[in-house]
Parts: sequence; structure tokens; C-alpha cells
Amino acid sequence: MNPLRQLTLDQLRRRTSMKWRYYPEDVLPVWVAEMDVPLAEPVARAITDAVAIGDTGYPNGTAYAEALAEFAKKRWDWAQAVERTAIVPDVMLGVVEMFRLVSHRDAPVVVNCPVYPPFYHFVESLGRSVVEAPLNASWRIDFAALQDAFRRAGEGSVYLLCNPHNPTGTVHTAAELAEVAALARSHRVRVVADEIHAPITTAEFVPYLSVADDGLSLMSSSKAWNLAGLKAALAIAGPDAADDLARLPEEVSHGPSHVGILAHTAALRDGGDWLDALLAGLDENRQLLADLLAAELPAVRYTPGQGTYLAWLDCRELGLGDDPAKVFLQRGRVALNSGIPFGTGGKGFVRMNLATSPEIITEAVRRMASVF
Repeated sequence: MNPLRQLTLDQLRRRTSMKWRYYPEDVLPVWVAEMDVPLAEPVARAITDAVAIGDTGYPNGTAYAEALAEFAKKRWDWAQAVERTAIVPDVMLGVVEMFRLVSHRDAPVVVNCPVYPPFYHFVESLGRSVVEAPLNASWRIDFAALQDAFRRAGEGSVYLLCNPHNPTGTVHTAAELAEVAALARSHRVRVVADEIHAPITTAEFVPYLSVADDGLSLMSSSKAWNLAGLKAALAIAGPDAADDLARLPEEVSHGPSHVGILAHTAALRDGGDWLDALLAGLDENRQLLADLLAAELPAVRYTPGQGTYLAWLDCRELGLGDDPAKVFLQRGRVALNSGIPFGTGGKGFVRMNLATSPEIITEAVRRMASVF
């Protein structure tokens, strides 16, 4: 059964998380990356079983890493080494720790813009500078731009790779990732990959560490099974980066929630059927959005992405200025993400969350069209 069709708007409005409480009740939220789904049954059972016996202490063991290894082998034909993993609180906090392991404290960080806004926020909070390498017109890695960014950042810098890419939904190919690895080695740049959306793809997902022995990756079940409120992620090292990961301070592993780890582990081990139903529902929603925009807002350009549950909409021809999300909110009472915080290339764009019901997507587009 499609998880995206199981909850009504009234049921969703009972939630107290950011998506449903940040804006007034008359605003329809299709912005932040929370999914409008019930928990997968194996995940819910793992949580309730833990609560029933008071299993709410400190985390221990490698069950999460083992579950990810099993999932990766089955889904991506990739043999992830459990011994080269470490528990971290979440993906972005794990990214910060990886920066500390492989670069000096003021080393620049290269990103492919437009990109997930916390890439900028976390880098800048560390007192580091961001060096942008814009994607090309097809939202793929522009290797000339990337090489120029590596030169400007200098030896000892870090490249924060988003794979699959948020907000565009681009899924990088094995050839592209191999070129990234070669270019990074030649410029003495370390690569840290945010692969949080890895399970949510229509194209073949290629783990960065399957083509690069010296990389570091962050993965989590949080996006694919809607577990952002149950903190837990994994840092994974390639063979040549194992010594780097071994220097991770022990106290970092104290940050994740034990119940979160139980939930994430259950998702990977027993949530495959639920995930497949979700992926099918997301495919339907991508097509629905394309049809609705063609009928209601034909000036909006949208190319369905190969990954994530996010839609990157080019609204520049609507004449709403650099921040159309602000206009849609004020005049249409629909909340989307503004493209501006995504960096260079984001002006005139909005990001829309498709992990919701067809009815909510339909109403969101109707409200967007009502602006005109």
C-alpha cells in the first residue's frame, strides 16, 4: 500500500513537528524534508518493543552498520565494511566531524551549488569559507567548474559532495564519481559525501566509496523512512581513510539515540517492502506534479529528479522576483523552500516536497496558481 496515501490532512495537522507547526494553520506546508507517511510497521514495532521493556539506555554494538551493509549489498551490490564505520548523531554533525579529521581548522569547503542550505550554515559556523562549484545547466557536475574550485580552495581543502544531489535530485553516475575522485586526488582535496538520500532513487545509486578508497561517507535511514526525530547516522570510511575515521573521538558516538539506532536498524533490515511502495508512490507524484504544472503553471520549468523526494522548480518566468516562495506564501498560503539559501543559481527557484498525498500536491499547485 502506498504510504503517501494513508494519512488525511486532518491527521497530519495533529503532528507537532516543524513541518506542521512552523507556519499558521491556514498555510499548506510542502517545504521541509519531512514525509507525510505513517511509520513503517517494522520501525514502529522496534520502537514500541523497546519502550515496553524500558530499553532506553545507551547505544551499543554494530547492528546498525551490519543492517546497512546487508541493505547496501542487496540494493547497490556494494560491500560496505562494518569495521570501517562509526556511529554519529546525524549526517550533518557527522560531516563536521569528518572535516575535523581530514583538514585543518580553516580549510575551505567546496560545494556544488545550488545545494542544501545547511552545507553553508555548518561550514560557516566552523569559521570556514565555502567555495562554490556550480552545477551545469542539466544539474550535473561541471568538471571545469569543479577543477577551478579546487584550485581556488587549495591543497588540504575538502569537497562536500551531495549524492544524490539536494535539491535537484541528480543521481551521480559511476563515471562521474570516478572523475570526482581522480580530480580530488590530483588537487590533494579530501572528499566527504553526504549520501543521506541514497535509498530514494529511480536511477542506479552508486556509493562514492565504491569508486574511491580515500573517501568518507555519511549515511542514515532518516530520509527514506522519515526518522529525522530519531537521531542516528553512520560515518563510513574507504580503505585508505580507515586511519582517519579511527581518530574520531569516542564521545561523538554518545550523541545518537539508542532508540533511534533501533529504529534505523529495523528500517534497513525489515523495511524494504515499505520503501518499495514509497518509491512507487513518489514516481506517481513526480508525474502528477509535471501534469499539474503543465496545466496550471506552464511557465514553471520542472524536470523530475532521479533521486530524493524533492522537486526543484524554476519559477523565473513567472515574474515574481528572486524569491517566488515568499510570494506563494503571502498570496497563496502555500509554504515552499526559497531557492535563495541554496546558493548561487537558486534565485527564482523554489523547492517542493513531494513526499505527501496526491491531494496535497494538487492543492499546493492550485494555491500557487491562485497567485495569478
